[in-house]
Amino acid sequence: MYNDKVMDLFMNPQNVGEIEDADGIGTYGSPICGDMMKISLKVENNVIVDAKFKTFGCGSAIASSSMATEMIIGKTIEEALDVTNKDVLKELGGLPGPKIHCSVLSEQAIKAAIYDYAQKNGLEFEGLKDYDPNASEDEHLHEQDEEDGE
Repeated sequence: MYNDKVMDLFMNPQNVGEIEDADGIGTYGSPICGDMMKISLKVENNVIVDAKFKTFGCGSAIASSSMATEMIIGKTIEEALDVTNKDVLKELGGLPGPKIHCSVLSEQAIKAAIYDYAQKNGLEFEGLKDYDPNASEDEHLHEQDEEDGE
């Protein structure tokens, strides 16, 4: 069901925790399935120099959070905003169909943290142009994810 990379990140997640004095903090989750992700960022000169996560959820949610934070450390804010759930999935080597929404949660948690950073610093980013921090996750059915292969 899970590949070796996903299992390794679930058993040995990277970047677990919370950054004190974070420059941006974002939380996103699904009240339907119970997966919640919180990502905190440290930013210097427009580059994400550290990212940490706390995730309440399944192994796929933990692996997605770990991979997402690994992918954005060292990137500019604009580059981090370009990270999609499909990028996270690709780096993970895939997730089972019913768990693909976990990669979507990680993408949204990144955006929420960057949105918070932007709000605190009076900044605007093109990648947040249509972002609504109050939008709730699209309702999803795990069975439908599996049928759709997404």
